[in-house]
Amino acid sequence: MSARRRHPRTRENRVLRLFARLEREARLDPVIDKLGAGIRSLPLGRGRDALHGRWLGHPVHPLLVQVPIGSWLSAAVLDLRRDRPREAGLLVGVGLAAATPAALTGAVDWAELNPPQQRVGLVHALSNTAALALYTASLACRATGRTRTGRTLGFLGLTAVGAGGMLGGHLAYRQAAGANHAEAVPHLVTPGWHRIGALDDLPPGLPVRRSVDDVPVMVLRETDGTVHALADRCSHLAGPLSEGTVSDGCVQCPWHGSVFRLTDGLNVRGPAVAPQPAFEVRVTDGQVEVRLRGQEGQDADGGEPEQNLSEVDHAHIH
Repeated sequence: MSARRRHPRTRENRVLRLFARLEREARLDPVIDKLGAGIRSLPLGRGRDALHGRWLGHPVHPLLVQVPIGSWLSAAVLDLRRDRPREAGLLVGVGLAAATPAALTGAVDWAELNPPQQRVGLVHALSNTAALALYTASLACRATGRTRTGRTLGFLGLTAVGAGGMLGGHLAYRQAAGANHAEAVPHLVTPGWHRIGALDDLPPGLPVRRSVDDVPVMVLRETDGTVHALADRCSHLAGPLSEGTVSDGCVQCPWHGSVFRLTDGLNVRGPAVAPQPAFEVRVTDGQVEVRLRGQEGQDADGGEPEQNLSEVDHAHIH
């Protein structure tokens, strides 16, 4: 008889356990609620979408943080050599100047997250705030000739930045903050037309949820009979668009207010930075059929495959 192989005993490491506890730490919520409300009330206008990164197609914050982190890391390398104090001080100053827009974009994104993400994000922000204080003190010491103290404070600041970066990585990659939550739709929906139900079963003017290959789809029948279909889970944080509100040819996510155009899924207002997967729609023999836009396997011009026209009662292609 062959000996049974014993699996090695493994445990989640202490850092991940600590992060998991932080995600559940509801005692932070009163502070989070006040800070979040304050950030959302800032009169940023259209600038809010720019800070989210709607123009870029993904959050701006991860891009902007490269400048202060890179500057401070470079300053630390020079501090280790101890022969370029002026250049090291200059890099510390550049990092401090770049930290303000990076922090603003991060705060705007943070205010639109779910509670477990916000709890981690709050500690992330506190760690980075400590780093800012340490680097500000470091620059002041360097400017007054206390270079050794300035170097020490700089190394402490880099440690705080590292801790904040680790929390930010957990927030982005473990908790998927800032990720496109609708990205998987084109990989799950098979090419071609899919029947989702009878046209008469769709209430005019009200979004409803249907399913294509187990992928939730929001379907809306307008009063003139035109039918629109978008992936139901919002690209921001997977909120159900079928429970949202419809106005001016758009649907608004009920969770964080992202607005998508019904005709093509374009994200016309954030916090969503990615458009919503959209479906072409046709009605055949009173049955609604949908096909994902731009999917591989379709004709290059996006046209429909040949079909028996005698079977088509009427069609609305969007």
